[in-house]
Amino acid sequence: MKNFKTILASVFLLLLTTLVSMAQEARLEFQNATKALEVAQTYAQALQEGDVATMNAQFEAGAMIYGLGGGLDSLTVAQHKAYYTESTNTYTHSLSQELYLPVKVTNNWNEGEWILSWGINTLTNKASGKIIEVPYHSASRMENGKITFMRYWYDMLNILETQGFKLNPPAN
Repeated sequence: MKNFKTILASVFLLLLTTLVSMAQEARLEFQNATKALEVAQTYAQALQEGDVATMNAQFEAGAMIYGLGGGLDSLTVAQHKAYYTESTNTYTHSLSQELYLPVKVTNNWNEGEWILSWGINTLTNKASGKIIEVPYHSASRMENGKITFMRYWYDMLNILETQGFKLNPPAN
C-alpha cells in the first residue's frame, strides 16, 4: 500500500509539473502597450468617423480579420476595406462603453501582444434613421505598431431581430 501511495504521489507530481510548465503566461503591462492601445483606439475612432482608409492603415499588409458578418469568415485587408466602405456608406457607427485591455501572452498558442476591446456599437441607418445597438468584443494581435490579426465577436441576435427576424423555439 505504501508503494502504491508513493507511485500515485509521484504520478500526481509529474502531472502537476507538466501542467504548470505548459501554462500560458500573461502580462497586462509590456513595452509596446501604449503604442498598441493607440493603434486600436485610432482604428475605433476612424470607424466612428467613417474613415475606412485610416482603419485599414492600422493593419499590416498581410493581416487577417475574422468574425465580421458572423460565423468563421475571414477577410483580407482589402476585403475589410470593402466591407467597411459599404457599412459606413449605409450606417453611422458610434461606439460607447468602450474598454481596452493590453495583454502580452507568452508560452501559448496565442503568443503575442494583444489589445482586447469591448463596447457597444450603435449603428444608425443613414436612410431610415433606424438604430441597432450591437454589443461587441474584439481581439487584435499587434506587431511592430500594426494589427496582424483581428477577431470580432458580436451579438447577432439583436441585429436579426431589429431587421424583423424572429427566433422560434423548436417544436416538441
